[in-house]
Amino acid sequence: MDQNFEHIPQEKFEFAQLDAHIHDTKFETKAHGYFADAFIRFKKNKSSVVAACIIIFLVIFAILAPIISPYDIKQKDNIYVNFGPFIKSIADTEVGFFDGGVVYDSQNENQMLVFRAMAEETGNDPLIKILGEQDKETLKRGQTVITKTYKVRVNKYYAVGVRYLVMSYEEFQKIQDFQNETGYQVILPYVEAKDIYGISDNPNIWYKVSDNKGTPALDKDGNFVPAYSTSKSKAGAEYNSIRIKGDDGSYIYSYSKSGAVQCRINYFNYYRYVNNREPMFIFGTNSIGQDLFGAVGIGARFSLVFAILVSAINLTIGAIYGAIQGYYGGAVDLILDRIADILYEVPFMVVATLFQLHLAQKVGVVPSFLFAFVLTGWIGMAALTRKQFYRFKGQEYVLAAKTLGAKDSRIMFKHIFPNALGTIITSCVLVIPGVISSETTLTYLGIVNLSEFAGTSIGVLMSQGQAAMTTSPHAMFFPALFVSLLLISFNLFGNGLRDAFNPSTRGVED
Repeated sequence: MDQNFEHIPQEKFEFAQLDAHIHDTKFETKAHGYFADAFIRFKKNKSSVVAACIIIFLVIFAILAPIISPYDIKQKDNIYVNFGPFIKSIADTEVGFFDGGVVYDSQNENQMLVFRAMAEETGNDPLIKILGEQDKETLKRGQTVITKTYKVRVNKYYAVGVRYLVMSYEEFQKIQDFQNETGYQVILPYVEAKDIYGISDNPNIWYKVSDNKGTPALDKDGNFVPAYSTSKSKAGAEYNSIRIKGDDGSYIYSYSKSGAVQCRINYFNYYRYVNNREPMFIFGTNSIGQDLFGAVGIGARFSLVFAILVSAINLTIGAIYGAIQGYYGGAVDLILDRIADILYEVPFMVVATLFQLHLAQKVGVVPSFLFAFVLTGWIGMAALTRKQFYRFKGQEYVLAAKTLGAKDSRIMFKHIFPNALGTIITSCVLVIPGVISSETTLTYLGIVNLSEFAGTSIGVLMSQGQAAMTTSPHAMFFPALFVSLLLISFNLFGNGLRDAFNPSTRGVED
């Protein structure tokens, strides 16, 4: 016996377990599969979860925006161009947004009277708010004259006011029928240029003026004096519809012009007549008069579908190519790797440009654009798959499958590929923002024009908005905001997936 234990009495020794039944105890926690475990880790990454929510919201927007919008992408208005967000029911509440407003500096007294006259004739007041006023000194004939100038916020939709329009006799009668049915005054009394000091280029002047600058000749009470024509010598079609207030039946509403009639129309109400609705542009309009809300949705829908399609094709080609490289190695790997290196050195911009110049004429714009992305886009996926196959092909379960006589294809795609799937899926997701960014850049630069196929694209909308960015920033802001949120969110989402699918963190309960 060991000398160290001689001092311990024998009665101190006893069996630890006498009649106890020893068996495995039930796990107190639920077992998780690979993807369930990855999802648990993903939920702990708050920024990635927020990014995923934003992506879901943007996808829903892309699906629903063109449906919700009352306008088709083909509908364009050549008057309401680069106008800001406008919803009449909200604008009338003076919320300060969706009022179609724009700020004008240095508006003189005459222009302020024009705004007042437009409100009086059309019933829509373009002047939202006077933001400030200042005195301006000018020297006339050796004397200092002080005039006031104003800084104002104006509703651009109402400020369009009245327009001249030449139409057929049939159209003239249809508008009268619309007026009788709805009560909206579209056609306004005609004004002859000779009655307003020869001014023929401003249809919003319906009152007597004192000079060729349009200075109103107000009466003693400060009211406008109508200059509506009553001459029947040039009268056009018969007018039998509602009349403006104060008309005793003597005003002329149209003049004959080359087999048609020319009229003065309240353009806001004319828009109602043409479209069966008042203007409602949540994001405003772009440079060609399209509804920006629906246009962003159409462009986003194409970008997302195109990016997902490219990513799926590159995943398929790259996974097969990289699996063959990684599994067989040796000469096969060397030859395939050199082919990939050659293709990788081809500049994408050059490929996309050449394909659009030549291939697009034969197969179409979108197929040639897709081919440009696929030509070299799969190389990164192939390299990643190759690396994963080199990592797993020496594992014991692979050797066991070979021993049991499994075919190479079964070993590659049944045993090795599923273990590399998490990393490959993560890289596939990260491809999507890259494709969207490249597609947006090419359409923004005008190298590729997708308008005929898709109606529009985010890049096209940004290009259109750039030209009017100083006066109509909304035309650039909304498309840029969408693509920025999409790219940032996809990158954060992809980073979260990468960390969640990292095998080294599996089972970690931070």
